[in-house]
Amino acid sequence: MPPRLAALLLLFATCASARAAPWDIRAVVLTTYEAGADRGDAPGELQPWVEGEHLTETVPFPLGLHDIYTDRDHHLLVVLTGTTTGPAAASVMALGTDPRFDLRHAYWLVDGISGFDPQAAPLGSVVWADWVVGDIMRGVDPREAPKDWPYGFFMEGASRPNQYRPPDPSSGVVHDLAWRIDPALLARAVGLTRTLPLADTPALAAARHLWTAHPATQGPPIVLTGGDYAADTFWHGRLDTQFARDWVRLVTRGQTRFVTSNMEDAGIMEALSRLSRGGRADLHRVLVLRSNANFTEQHDGQGAVASLNAPDEADAEAIANGYRVGAAVIHALLADTPPQAGSAR
Repeated sequence: MPPRLAALLLLFATCASARAAPWDIRAVVLTTYEAGADRGDAPGELQPWVEGEHLTETVPFPLGLHDIYTDRDHHLLVVLTGTTTGPAAASVMALGTDPRFDLRHAYWLVDGISGFDPQAAPLGSVVWADWVVGDIMRGVDPREAPKDWPYGFFMEGASRPNQYRPPDPSSGVVHDLAWRIDPALLARAVGLTRTLPLADTPALAAARHLWTAHPATQGPPIVLTGGDYAADTFWHGRLDTQFARDWVRLVTRGQTRFVTSNMEDAGIMEALSRLSRGGRADLHRVLVLRSNANFTEQHDGQGAVASLNAPDEADAEAIANGYRVGAAVIHALLADTPPQAGSAR
């Protein structure tokens, strides 16, 4: 073979190999929705990452709901998963099995707005989840339940509310119900963000006057840790909030308290658990952040239905503060993560 032809063939093979090498992904940000355009208008959860990280390159994501944004070095992915547990889980599984990306050593951050327990923190606050809890349970309409039951929901395998039963594979219902966030990674995230200044506006200050019956709601937004309860039902009200407190305490065996409610995180954690078992992700590199756009119950003088149907009190501030806190951690993690062998640099 002539030397020139051999050199050209070697160059072609090298280029083909380089094209086939997956990107060395070091961090993935999971957002759940965008309200309009990806930039230039009122933001949802995705837009602050697109604008704040100056992301202009997109990658088609045919099994997802939205193109993926990436940085110039192809080390960061910003993804829109869709809302509720099923679509969010499907998007994460599709991403995790996509051969274009090496996610084995990537850090994962969920950044979304949510409802908070008014016993936990002011509007606009940001919580780092220490536990994520799902909503697999049994139930009857409370009107048909025994009169001494506080509500109609109880654990699979139990016979009444607030009775703990560990998962029983022989029952045919095999599931995870609670995921603990890696304590060391959580401590690092909290340490990086505990004292960050957060957006506090006159609108938030005015809204606080409606919540004086709950001392935890008074004051500017804060960063805290606590339990994350994810359910497919957009529930609301004092009775359901008390159920959430009891449920999170029960399922985690008292290891955390209910702080935040959302509709995606249990599905995301289920998908990441499976990807981790398959060697495609690392469950010890997962963080879940939620920011307080509204409370999970009504204020004094308001009905539960009116509260549920009212606009969120702090969407803009929650979205801004979620990005501010999440970006501080993502920047630190990206700076510390070395390249992975076998991936495109």
